Amino acid sequence: MSRFGVDVGGTFTDIVSFDDGGRIATAKVRSTRGAVPPAVWNAVEHRGDGSPDSALVHGSTVATNALLERSGGRVVLVTTAGFEDLLWLRRQDRADLYDLSIGHAPPLVERSDVIGVHERMGAAGPVRVLAEAEVDRVVAELRRRDPEGVAISLLFGFRDPTHERRLAEAIRMALPSVPVAASSEVLPVFREYERTGTVVAEAYLRPLVSGYLSRMRRDAGAHGIADLRVMASNGGTLSVSQAEERAAALALSGPAGGVEGARLVGALIDAGDLLTVDMGGTSADASVILDGRPLTQTAGEVGGVPLALPHIVIETVGAGGGSVAWADRGGALRVGPRSAGAVPGPACYGLGGSEPTVTDAALVLGWLDPAQPLADDLVLRPELAHRAVASLAEALRLTVERCAEGIIDVATATMVRALRRVSVERGLDPRLMTLVAFGGAGPMFTCRMAEQLGMRRAIVPPFAGVLSALGLAAAPARIEFVSSLHRRAAGLDAGALEDAFGPMEREASAELPGGEIERLADCRYPGQGYELSVPATGDGDRVASAFHRLHEERFGHSAPDRPVEVVNVRTVAVRRGRIPALALPDGGRTSVVGRAPLRELRAGTVVTGPCMLDASDCTVRLEAGWTGTVHEAGALIVERI
Repeated sequence: MSRFGVDVGGTFTDIVSFDDGGRIATAKVRSTRGAVPPAVWNAVEHRGDGSPDSALVHGSTVATNALLERSGGRVVLVTTAGFEDLLWLRRQDRADLYDLSIGHAPPLVERSDVIGVHERMGAAGPVRVLAEAEVDRVVAELRRRDPEGVAISLLFGFRDPTHERRLAEAIRMALPSVPVAASSEVLPVFREYERTGTVVAEAYLRPLVSGYLSRMRRDAGAHGIADLRVMASNGGTLSVSQAEERAAALALSGPAGGVEGARLVGALIDAGDLLTVDMGGTSADASVILDGRPLTQTAGEVGGVPLALPHIVIETVGAGGGSVAWADRGGALRVGPRSAGAVPGPACYGLGGSEPTVTDAALVLGWLDPAQPLADDLVLRPELAHRAVASLAEALRLTVERCAEGIIDVATATMVRALRRVSVERGLDPRLMTLVAFGGAGPMFTCRMAEQLGMRRAIVPPFAGVLSALGLAAAPARIEFVSSLHRRAAGLDAGALEDAFGPMEREASAELPGGEIERLADCRYPGQGYELSVPATGDGDRVASAFHRLHEERFGHSAPDRPVEVVNVRTVAVRRGRIPALALPDGGRTSVVGRAPLRELRAGTVVTGPCMLDASDCTVRLEAGWTGTVHEAGALIVERI
C-alpha cells in the first residue's frame, strides 16, 4: 500500500509517497494553473504498488484562489426580512484604523440577490411563524433568479433551525441541481455577521469545489487511487464527499499540510513549542505550534470574507522565492507581493522572465548551486539572474551584490513580521520557542529569521523542500461538529454536558468510524468578545478551571473569581494514520568545508557556519555564529554559538 501527499503551490507542486515500510520518495514539478500537473499522475503510477488501498491526500488552493479572485458561483442569500443589509453593515469597523481611503472587500453576494423572508425566530422560539405561502414565494423567486448556489441564514437559526430546515427542504426539491447551504448545517453558532458570511462563502464555493473534486476523483481512480482525501483548514483530512459539503473548510488547505509536517518533525526531536515558516515559490506562511498541537482559531478572514470555521492560525505574506523585487516611487526597495510564478518564473529559470526575484538574488550571492536543478530538471542560469538584479541595482544606484543583499534583507523582514504576528501579538515569546523553516526557499533564511526574533534554536526538517506534501500524506482524518450552548459553567453537571455532546458524538462516529473522540468547550468571561477552546472533561467546574489556566497562559492574566460562560460545545473525531520512517542511512561524511550535500552527512555531525548544505529539494544556509547538528531522523538542529 502506498500513501501519497500532493501539495499544489503557485510555483511548484510537491509529491511525497511512502509505503507500509515507511520508505519515502519525493518529487518536485512545476505547477499547472487550475489543474494537477500530469507529472503527479506519472509519479503515482510509477510509485504505486497496484494496491486497492492506495491513498492520496491533496492540499488544494482552489477554494483560496476562488475567494481571492472572486471566481466562485453566483449566490442568492435567503435571510430574515429586515436583515438583508447585514453583510454590508459588517461590524462598523474600518478596514484600516488610520487609512480612511481603504475600504472593505465587497461581500460575495450582490445586494440585489438577497431575499428577505417574512419570518422571525427568537431565542425562546418562533416570534413570527414561517407560512407555507412565504416558502412558496421564496422558491418562486429563486427559480426566477436561477442561482448557482443558495445560502440560508435566518435570525436565531443556530438556536432553532426549524425555519431554515423547511426552506432548505423546499428549495432542494424545487432546484435539485443547485447547492443549498443552511447556517444551521454549516455553522450553528451565534454572531450573525460571521455566521452569514461563512454560509454565503460555503454556497459560493460549493459549485467550484465540487467540480474540481469530481475531476480529481476521476483522475485518481484512473491511476489506481482508491482513497482520495483533501486537507482541511483545521489540519485534518476529509473524504471527497465530506469536502464537497464543507467547501469553505478548504480555504487554508495547502498551508495546513506544512504545519502538520512541522508538528511531526517536532515530535521526533521532542520540541513541542514551534514557530513555523513555509517559504515556497509564491508566498511564505507563518504559523505556531504549542505543546505539540497547531494553534487554531474560529475567527478570521480570507480575501476579506469572514470565515468562522476552525482553522490553523496562518499568516501569509508575499515573500516567496519568486517574489518580484522592485523600486517604489520614493526609490525604496520592495519585494512582493507580486510573484513571477512558475511561468515565466524568476529570470534565472530562462523561461522568459526578466524581473529580479528573491531566487535571482540568492543565485547572485552564491547561495544556490547552478549545477543543482530545482525541479523538472530546471537548471538555473546565473548570467540571467545577474542581468535582472543589475537592472534594479542601476535604478537604485547600488552595486549588484548590495542590491541582491537588499532583496534578501527585505524578504527576511517580511517573513519576520508574519512570525511576530502569529507569536508576539498573541502573547507568545519567540525566544522560548524553536523555529522550523521549510519549503524550497525557507532553509536559506533560517538563521537570519531566528536572529531577528532573538531565537537561539531552529530546525531544518528532513525533506524540508517538500515538507507540506509529507504532512499531507501523514495527516490524520478529522471531522468536527459544533453546537451552541450559552450556559454558565457553574451550572453544568456531567449529565448536562453528556446531553450536549451526545448527538454530535453519534454523528461524528458515523462520519468517521474508529475515530478518537475529543470534547471541547468554547468559553469566555461574560462580556468578552472572544472565546478560548478548552477540553470539556468532567463537569462545568473543571471546564471553568481549565479556562482560567488557559486564559492566564495565553494573555498573562485571569479572573478565577469571575463566572465562566460556555458558549459552544465542539466534538472532534480524529483517526490517525501511519507515520513515515524518518531516519538517516548508516555511514556518511563527518565534515563540511564551504559547501556539501546534506544527504551525505552522518548523524551526529556538527557543522559550523558560514556554509551551505545542498539537499535534493532545498538549500540550507548556516550563517556565521551558528552550528548545525545532524539528527538521526535527518533533521538539522541549528543553534546559536
